Amino acid sequence: MYLHLGQDTVVRTGDIIGIFDIENASISKSTRAYLAAAQKSGKVVNVSLQMPKTFIVCKEREETKVYVSQISSATLKKRTGFITELKNVGE
Repeated sequence: MYLHLGQDTVVRTGDIIGIFDIENASISKSTRAYLAAAQKSGKVVNVSLQMPKTFIVCKEREETKVYVSQISSATLKKRTGFITELKNVGE
């Protein structure tokens, strides 16, 4: 299955490591450092033309990518409703 993240971007649901609410997750210093390192190494893909609400961490062919989306984590969770194994899907 695939999950639509915004614009023309879809990812395989099996590649998703976690879906995180930017506002809540970026409170943590560790998360901010992770996102800064991912941005610096070119692993961040912005699929949002609006204010970002969520970032999605995916493992694609041995490479980690971080997608930034304007779609809320709750909406993405609903879209992946059949997947019960996702532990890091925010509300």
